[in-house]
Amino acid sequence: MVGANLKAETMKLMDKRSALETEMNVIIERLCQPGGPGLSGNLVDSEGFPRSDIDIPVVRAERHRLAELRNDHKEITEKIDENIQVLHSSRLATKDSVLPRLQGNDGVSNHQNSVSGNAVPSATSHNVVLRDSSSSMDVDVMASIPFAVVDEIADASPTAEDGLQLGDQLVKFGAVEYQVGENLLQKLASEAQANQGHAVPVIVMRQGAPINLSLTPRVWPGRGLLGYVCLPFSSFGTIPCNS
Repeated sequence: MVGANLKAETMKLMDKRSALETEMNVIIERLCQPGGPGLSGNLVDSEGFPRSDIDIPVVRAERHRLAELRNDHKEITEKIDENIQVLHSSRLATKDSVLPRLQGNDGVSNHQNSVSGNAVPSATSHNVVLRDSSSSMDVDVMASIPFAVVDEIADASPTAEDGLQLGDQLVKFGAVEYQVGENLLQKLASEAQANQGHAVPVIVMRQGAPINLSLTPRVWPGRGLLGYVCLPFSSFGTIPCNS
């Protein structure tokens, strides 16, 4: 019963997180539209005057709201991860408690003994499912969590030529994907350097839909190997992903 309640709570948290992501996607799309200020771009021009091409109060309000949503998203994701670990541990404990009951005194399973004696296996032993892998829900929960948002793309950069767009949310970059407590942006930079000259499979969320891309880190006239800047999805500070 506890497991069922915890799973129901986790599903509700997933729905709540999805709603947060929908609102975040709308804000990110507005801020990153052509000519927009992006998630952290300057609100003043080269002479230090407020930009006349954007509504600065609205931009500040949307950035503030986005920061609030990111904090909520991070807290919910961490709670989901905790619940999944508890559910997985519970399944392993159940497996360990079931195994002794299925074994006879000589170490041979009762199921095997009953078959050799031409008896029909009991419904209990027939319905026992033992496995070490996480459930499909576990995989789905962790596989679609963005860990960074693309905030700047340099013209003629490898990133621009390979199809990445402003506002894209990185879900997977080569071997890098979401993990609680990991410095993912540092791992992202290391992954790009380790794959210089080689195509890297990338999954991004774009306007709520997953997109498969292939980016090739390479030397070009600009900075880094990719020519983009992204923000960590759960915080609000600019960090170069390709430094």
